[in-house]
Amino acid sequence: MTIGEVLDSKFVSLSNMIQRLKGSKCPPSSLLIMFPHCIQWSKCPQKITLDLNECKRCGKCKVKDLIALSEKYGVQLAVATGGRAALERVKADDIRGVIGIACEKELRIGLMAAFPKAILSVPNLRPHGYCKDTDVTMEDVERQVREFLEQSPLEPTKS
Repeated sequence: MTIGEVLDSKFVSLSNMIQRLKGSKCPPSSLLIMFPHCIQWSKCPQKITLDLNECKRCGKCKVKDLIALSEKYGVQLAVATGGRAALERVKADDIRGVIGIACEKELRIGLMAAFPKAILSVPNLRPHGYCKDTDVTMEDVERQVREFLEQSPLEPTKS
């Protein structure tokens, strides 16, 4: 691991800790899960970067699981096709919280660019190296989603 990778990782961890201390909450409709296109299986013929509904949910990558998670909690889901497009989506007025999935370097860059937007980060896993067939631990993503939500779907409605 290079010194830059170590610093990126520490920056992301510190940012998550600060965000947790702030305790930002938002309704599901205002929460966005943003994930990189490299999570999609590289040999997949479906073009989810244009439309997530193109995903056939075959299970060869975590896109199927991310879609299912967004449906379970009623949160927004988007593919990061590039830095500027991702930043524009994250900074949209209808977004109050973001779960960002990416490598630590991209997360650091995005956190700095989107400041002061409330963002919790989940570093991706890179079993095949950077930017190809990356992965993510879904339990970590769901835990971050639950931290942001004002009320989880499993809790009774407060009267």
